[in-house]
Amino acid sequence: MKAGSAERRDVWVIDGLRTPFLKARGRPGPFSAVDMAVAAGRPLLMRQPFEPDAFDEVILGCAAPRPEESNPARYAGLRLGCGQRVPAWTVQRNCGSGMQSVDSAARAIADGRAELILAGGAESMSNAPLLVNRAMTEWFADWAQAKSMGARLKVLGGLRLGHFAPVISIMLGLTDSYVKLGMGQTAEILANRFALTREAMDAFALESHKRLARAQGDGTFQGEIEPVFDATGKAYDFDDGVRPENSMEQLAKLRPAFEPPHGKVTAGNSSQITDGGAWLILASDDVVKRYDLSPIARIVDGEWAGVDPAQMGLGPAHATAPLMARNGLALSDIDLFEINEAFAAQVLACLAALKDADYCRDEIGVDGAVGEIDPDRLNIDGGAISCGHPVGVSGTRIILHLIHALRKRGERRGIASLCIGGGQGGAVLVETA
Repeated sequence: MKAGSAERRDVWVIDGLRTPFLKARGRPGPFSAVDMAVAAGRPLLMRQPFEPDAFDEVILGCAAPRPEESNPARYAGLRLGCGQRVPAWTVQRNCGSGMQSVDSAARAIADGRAELILAGGAESMSNAPLLVNRAMTEWFADWAQAKSMGARLKVLGGLRLGHFAPVISIMLGLTDSYVKLGMGQTAEILANRFALTREAMDAFALESHKRLARAQGDGTFQGEIEPVFDATGKAYDFDDGVRPENSMEQLAKLRPAFEPPHGKVTAGNSSQITDGGAWLILASDDVVKRYDLSPIARIVDGEWAGVDPAQMGLGPAHATAPLMARNGLALSDIDLFEINEAFAAQVLACLAALKDADYCRDEIGVDGAVGEIDPDRLNIDGGAISCGHPVGVSGTRIILHLIHALRKRGERRGIASLCIGGGQGGAVLVETA
């Protein structure tokens, strides 16, 4: 793995697994983030020749952990049998959390500070809590301080219907408090900046669903996804947000979700609020030899970038271009790309930016355009528009699937990238083993 020009130890991906992604459907889902992490981890660890306590540490991305799961990585590690001696920590980098966990693990192994790490992401967006508003919080404080019956009656008399209006925490998390814009609004800005049409965005979304439906039908995800079972024994065995019956006519009927009535970003060309979990096992050469392992890929390098928070969707372009430049790679050297589909507008804007020489030079700071990515080499089995975007997991998912897709096609090199709320981007370069 590279850090600037310094060569470091190789970092191998031994194996990986994820749960199906389950679309939030207006009520809390059956699984917490830790439940999802455990559901993905148990079958993964069962197929390894070493015990769970062999890990040096557990790293888990989770953007919105529940209060009772304040360090999901630790609870997941303990429930997976890693034991009390294996430290665990949770990383929060919004949409990049699952990629950050992998990058942090890779850097630790490359630097010689660890040999074997379990890294991934877990999120249960459907279980994001409803919060009381500020007025209700103040009322509770007054109630707690009221000591006499008269004082309590006075406080009780001040209770109003508006006190009971809940604050939807998931909406807070999907809003950038710095620029005072929702994530969908930042996608609208990109749609306008790059003159993206509603038709192009809907067509991209439709293709995402078609590709995922095809992949589900031909067994593409065998060995990559394991079913999960709820407390009643019900099985969930596929990404259930896919809509293969979609059509351009149906998508055209959807109203703008964030900038009505003239906006272009709709629920149909945006990613879905989703629950899920995923893991990768990363190891050094010494561990590979010790356990006679057969790696599936190598983590070559990674890159993080900062961008205007109001145009956060451009993050993948800003991370991908310098990553390729540092490794001396041209577009023709990359067999497959995964760009997380937060919004169709966001992915299309990144593609436009990467083929624009002026943008690459003036905005990203690299010499010349990266080039035009072939749609047949991008998100070949669909993406977050069709399978969902559990925020803390997506970074792990796209790396995991990129590796599987490369191996299935007999190809070697790929880049997984995503945008990050708050104005950042991340990218990871992998090579199959």
